[in-house]
Amino acid sequence: MSLFFNIFGRSQPVGEDIPQGKGTFQQQERQAGLLVTAELDKALEECKARVAAISKLCRAKNQKYRDIEFDLENDRELCLYGLQTENPLEPYTPSDVQRVTQVFDKPQFFVDGADANDIVQGALGDCWFLSALAMMATAKGLVEKFCVARDEVVGVYGFVFFRDSYWVPVVIDDMLYTSIPKFEELNRSEKHLYHNSRDNYNKLARKGNKTLYFAKSGTEGETWVPLLEKAYAKLHGDYASLSGGEASEAVEDLTGGVATIIPVKDILDIDKFWHDELCKANVDRLFGCSFDSLDTTRSGEPDVKVSGLIGGHAYSVLRAVECRGKRFVILRNPWGKSEWTGPWSDGSKEWSAEWLEILPEIDHVFGEDGQFVMEYSDFLDCWDQIDRTLLFDSSWLMSSQWLRVVTQPLPSAWTYGDVSFTISVPEPTTAVIVLSKLDDRYFEDLSGQYWWNFNFILFKSGGSEILAESSHARLWSRSVNVELELEAGDYVLHVRVDRKYRRDNSFACNMNSDQNKRKLSRVETERAKGQSIATNINSKSQALSLPRPLAELAGKDLKTLSLEKKKAQEEAEKAKKKDEKPPVPAEGGDVAKEPVVEPQTSNETKVEAKDNDTPAPTDADKGVVVKDEPKSEGDAEEQGGENGGKADEAESEPSEAEETKTDHGHAEGGTTSVPPDGEKESAEKDKAKDIKDTKDDKDHKDDEGDGSSSSSSSSESGSDSSDESVSVNGDYEADDENAVFLGLRVYTKKSAPAAVAGQVRYQIDA
Repeated sequence: MSLFFNIFGRSQPVGEDIPQGKGTFQQQERQAGLLVTAELDKALEECKARVAAISKLCRAKNQKYRDIEFDLENDRELCLYGLQTENPLEPYTPSDVQRVTQVFDKPQFFVDGADANDIVQGALGDCWFLSALAMMATAKGLVEKFCVARDEVVGVYGFVFFRDSYWVPVVIDDMLYTSIPKFEELNRSEKHLYHNSRDNYNKLARKGNKTLYFAKSGTEGETWVPLLEKAYAKLHGDYASLSGGEASEAVEDLTGGVATIIPVKDILDIDKFWHDELCKANVDRLFGCSFDSLDTTRSGEPDVKVSGLIGGHAYSVLRAVECRGKRFVILRNPWGKSEWTGPWSDGSKEWSAEWLEILPEIDHVFGEDGQFVMEYSDFLDCWDQIDRTLLFDSSWLMSSQWLRVVTQPLPSAWTYGDVSFTISVPEPTTAVIVLSKLDDRYFEDLSGQYWWNFNFILFKSGGSEILAESSHARLWSRSVNVELELEAGDYVLHVRVDRKYRRDNSFACNMNSDQNKRKLSRVETERAKGQSIATNINSKSQALSLPRPLAELAGKDLKTLSLEKKKAQEEAEKAKKKDEKPPVPAEGGDVAKEPVVEPQTSNETKVEAKDNDTPAPTDADKGVVVKDEPKSEGDAEEQGGENGGKADEAESEPSEAEETKTDHGHAEGGTTSVPPDGEKESAEKDKAKDIKDTKDDKDHKDDEGDGSSSSSSSSESGSDSSDESVSVNGDYEADDENAVFLGLRVYTKKSAPAAVAGQVRYQIDA
């Protein structure tokens, strides 16, 4: 991992752990940075290589770089909006598109590094994202780490972002939307203001930060803020996708950290929170804060504020300082204006001559720049929610597992027991366990008819005492987590899934008939790429939407690729026949009727560390699905649980009872039981046999959704498991409307890599 050290300057010795109580987050006594994973190295190398290659090609043909994937000038609607391009809720009206070299005479990516005062919000409702940037800009050197490479002459810039469990490189050009029209578009009176001179107009009106339509820097000529916002918009498909969000989620995307929403009213010990949390702001954690929009029906005032503070708006915590017996919190509004007007606001009566002396100590100056000071008691009184994001240094590693979880149709039991994960650690370690859903901001318009909510509880394997449960602060969040100390051993985590009706299930179908098919193609492609992270995803259903990796095409024509594919298929068939074993006859000559034991997928648990010395999980870490033979017809209607272990026996032919029992495989989701009516028995057996034969044809790839996490390549190609829907009770399909993609990330110290596996049980009683 020398690359990480060379680029990010992280070669200083590792400090000692800060002594803390059991169950608290432990961090090194130095500033944390981006989460160090194998994918980070890969993403950094890819991003640098792409920028270098683009720069070389552009210089060879004497042209600046134009990003055809996100062309603001020629693909205006595609870059501005999602699928709903007709009558959008938030219409954007930029007047023009200019390169940064046209907007500024001497553009600079950074002017004296990144600073919180550099950030000014534009016409986009992404205060949550800009607030996150302000938090990070206060931590010296942190922003520079994900702004990876650039050639400012050619106009190409490369960034990396963390999404789900992977680092993603994003490369853009330097064109930006501006708010000032061309001279020729002015009316006569407007032209007269500039003495009918095009040159005067261009020099005075179309130059400088204030001409930018979206985010800009407060420092003239500085470009990192609008370009980073553009890269983040490209990551999620368009600018409109950035309207509305949580600041903590943006920090996660920029650092690979773990975010937690803390309701202020839930803080138990405010002194402990001051010392253990806020005082570590911008050291190993970042903070934002907000309160909900106020009800204006009584007052009749459209813009109600709390001493200058705005509801439904994200602010960033820059630092917490204790000075002369008082506790101060310094915050910033990403607008770059509109500040707190209460006690200790700029120029308030509290700032006597004595207290003015502390301004350099708390690093604050008066001015309408969006930065302001609050006393800790006022801070707790005004804000409803604090967003905290833990950052990790190179002593940590991450293990992950993603599954496609199909739920029962509503109404159904709200219960644990349908989804579980196992965690194994070789020695005691501080751990952060995170359960999250896919980041669907890019394909939100196709994300189904429900809002999803989930929580989890943790047990020691074989134990009955609940060791921990996930944080609970706000419903419908992207993730929940818990921080604790783990002893060496095995653990079981059970998930409970909840959902709320959001929109009609024909929403996506109705949209498809009216939408720009080009945009829809991109959205479906991104959805397929995101969902393919799950080990039990149906790769066949994703095949039409997944792009082919360039590395697979490089240097080969289609004939060569076709021959290689055919050869690989033949070799796979030979290997399959070689591995097949004949059924073992019983004493009477019939095939022995033993429980069917189906091993999980062969993918290993994904464990990512600073370097490649992390031991791979053993066979004991891999789970299996055991389907027990029913003892009676009544038992056939009940489902067995998931078991862990190894499957050494060959798969046996199922008994007649097994053919008619409920098949609770993740993909099928159907129920076939033996009816009491003898006249219907044969037909029901045939139906069960058809389901079983279909399952056999798919080589048992969807065994109850059981699997371990995929490698980084699986996010592009998907796994081999199949996932067809089977109609249940004639009126329901186990399709994406009732499915959610859940991933478990486990952060541990590098000396204790966690092995993670997951299981899904899907059952609908007839």
